[in-house]
Amino acid sequence: MKGIILAGGSGTRLYPTTMVTSKQLLPVYDKPMIYYPLSVLMLAEIKDILIITTEKDMPDFKKLLGDGARFGIHLSYKTQKEPNGLAEAFIIGKDFIGNDCATLILGDNIFFGPRFSGTLKYLTRKIENEGGACIFAYPVKHPERFGIVEFDEHNNILSLEEKPQKPKSNYAVTGLYIYDNKVIEYAKNLKPSARGELEITDINRIYLYNHTLRMEKLGRGFSWLDTGTPSSLLQAGQYIQTIEENQGIKMACLEEVAFRMGFMSKNKILKNIKGFKNNEYFDYVRKLVRQ
Repeated sequence: MKGIILAGGSGTRLYPTTMVTSKQLLPVYDKPMIYYPLSVLMLAEIKDILIITTEKDMPDFKKLLGDGARFGIHLSYKTQKEPNGLAEAFIIGKDFIGNDCATLILGDNIFFGPRFSGTLKYLTRKIENEGGACIFAYPVKHPERFGIVEFDEHNNILSLEEKPQKPKSNYAVTGLYIYDNKVIEYAKNLKPSARGELEITDINRIYLYNHTLRMEKLGRGFSWLDTGTPSSLLQAGQYIQTIEENQGIKMACLEEVAFRMGFMSKNKILKNIKGFKNNEYFDYVRKLVRQ
């Protein structure tokens, strides 16, 4: 299973802040936004990850994350020249994916909830072994603002709609998707939508029509945050601050994920962070791995 983080776009809804940096490099409380989707892939035991961003922003991502070695993973980079739709990620990343399956996550999405790591590992293995695709659905207050999935009492998917005026459910399709290798060919054959983009919803509809699309509901006790606007970015930071201060943990601490997943030894992590002194984040990592 390969992982892809789509971290392109111009972030116009966050102007003027994103006029000088990528949205996915902005801080969400105490760490860069991209740490959150990257931690999701790592929790699914995905260690080979492609970051797709703009040519302008790529040097900054490389400066922050490097080749991934200090997290026990391997990072590659490719550019998306224009925001031509989410599904273009599979065309850009076709050589990277090769003959493998792929998990795509949007760079501005945050997921947090109980047993999430186990759920991800189970579903990625299921797609690898049985094929098909999986989307994640989350209840929202204003479904007309999202891509919406309609399903029956047995969680069988009935339809997918993009920002419907009369939503058939209040469950939004989140920015996390798992696909078998067929997704590359499906993406290549897509036609641009009315807004000129290759839509991820059209990819999902192909799997739905082929009866190979699964859905995982993320319900009570789980949080999905989209940080694409000033208000949602602030709310996400406040939410994470509350969780971390109340529970004494750090969400999306990549060194901790690498340590707990067995990607990195204690000694290697301590060596990597040796030069960072008087910093709450790295003090947390030191305390964690020494216990």
